[in-house]
Amino acid sequence: MSSGRVSHVATAITLVCITGSCASLRGSAGRPLAPAPVIDVVELTADRIQADYARRAYTAVQLTQAFLHRISRYEDYYNAFISMNPDALAIAADLDRAYARTGPVGPLHGVPIVIKDNMDYGGLVTTAGYAGFSSATGGIDMVPDDDAAVVTRLKEAGAIILGKTNLPDFAGHGTRTESTVAGVTRNPTHVGKAPGGSSGGTATAVNASFAVLGLGTETGGSIENPSAAQGLVGVKPTFGLVPMEGVVPIDATYRDVVGPIARTVRDAAITLDVLAGPTTEDLATFAAVGHVPAQGYLAGLTATTLQGKRFGLVGPGWRDTFLPLAPETEALYGRAIATLNARGAVVVEDPFNGTGFVELYKKRPRVPTQGDHDLYVYLQGLGEQAAFHSIEEWEALAGRPFRGGRERQPIARPSATEDGDAFQAWRKELRDLFRSVLKEHGLDGLFFPQAGAPLRNLVEDPARPDFNPNNHPELPSNIVNDLGVPVVTVPYAYYDDGTPFVIAFIGDLWSETELLGYAYDLEQATRARVAPRLTLDADAAGPARDTHPWE
Repeated sequence: MSSGRVSHVATAITLVCITGSCASLRGSAGRPLAPAPVIDVVELTADRIQADYARRAYTAVQLTQAFLHRISRYEDYYNAFISMNPDALAIAADLDRAYARTGPVGPLHGVPIVIKDNMDYGGLVTTAGYAGFSSATGGIDMVPDDDAAVVTRLKEAGAIILGKTNLPDFAGHGTRTESTVAGVTRNPTHVGKAPGGSSGGTATAVNASFAVLGLGTETGGSIENPSAAQGLVGVKPTFGLVPMEGVVPIDATYRDVVGPIARTVRDAAITLDVLAGPTTEDLATFAAVGHVPAQGYLAGLTATTLQGKRFGLVGPGWRDTFLPLAPETEALYGRAIATLNARGAVVVEDPFNGTGFVELYKKRPRVPTQGDHDLYVYLQGLGEQAAFHSIEEWEALAGRPFRGGRERQPIARPSATEDGDAFQAWRKELRDLFRSVLKEHGLDGLFFPQAGAPLRNLVEDPARPDFNPNNHPELPSNIVNDLGVPVVTVPYAYYDDGTPFVIAFIGDLWSETELLGYAYDLEQATRARVAPRLTLDADAAGPARDTHPWE
């Protein structure tokens, strides 16, 4: 972890408190307010916060202070953040005034949230984890003029964005979260294990109760993997459901998505209600017209959703990596299936067996050269005040080649290329096969372990501390991103080493309502999540939880 980064974040937290008068808040008439209440922020939910505001248990300013105090105590060790929002307390004060006048401004009124630092927040640096986009690490600050579309929607819903979270450079790793701008993020559940990536900073912030919930992004597992690694609910939405405008892309043309990472299914559903739907800022979202539930995702949550539903189980017909399951994973998966049956659901063993699904997936054509096109489009949208609007402009300012001079591809729109045509045709064939399996077996979805084995160590090989393989034992993530279909993860149990065992519900396009309902039913039946106990011990390397939830 960079000591310079730690100092920067700690200073930012201090400045937020100073500008927000953490020490002595006064009312509008100059009268001292009552002493701030002691607020236990651990595992606090959006619903509970709204209820607490309604009974005047505390204000948004007081709640924001409580989260900032927790961050200031533990952040140096867990390293979830790249930067803090200096306006967080001022925003909270504005929300308190609005609440006094007219009540909550939206479903996330005064809820402290974090966003991954590949999402734009107008006026703050977006690093995408890359040292070259931050003057604090010798680069050129990449500062957008306005907010990403999802950030705008969060603000309109009343959220308080506390800061921006760590990610591997350009979100390029699905197992560990280490960036050149901020260093290594730790997993609060077990600091000796990988936190998952690339949304590991968001997952750590949510898992450690540095925020109520957060946003991650995914191209090939980057919401699912950290959610599974840290016992969280993650929603990888259908491609096109949530706008990607203002998000540093990997593959905005075909696969990139933004989704919530939360500790409860209700919080995830509330957030998806805020994020989902079409906008002219991202025309791909108009594919969602007619697919966003009129009553919202939250309205679909019941504790009887699993009754009578049919689910396919994972097997070699789906893929041949991380299968067969590790013995301890197989045992917990068997228990999860028994719970599913007890909720009235029916399961089908390996419905993809004999369908040619694995063989077709292995024929995946070369991914079109969308990265340079999508990054060019993103940079053009930074606004007139931005320091640069192309990689060439960045190179001129920085005096060095971008990312070590790696060869760049032409910036033609991928859908105008033969590679794009081939990928689209293959994806259509794969999706047709996927749907035919669901139809043949009458399946409402798939019920998989998110990972086929326990979590990887943070340091994979002590003899090679820099060895950093991208080897989270995920089962759904790359395949479902190529298909474009949604996934919801939900904690089920814990291994003997204290790391989470997490279930992934998978469905067809636009099935988020159903998947969230299934996850909610399972969550209510098990109440499996256990909050980690945070440590300040730099020598700690073990699990940070007390007991198995079923003991």
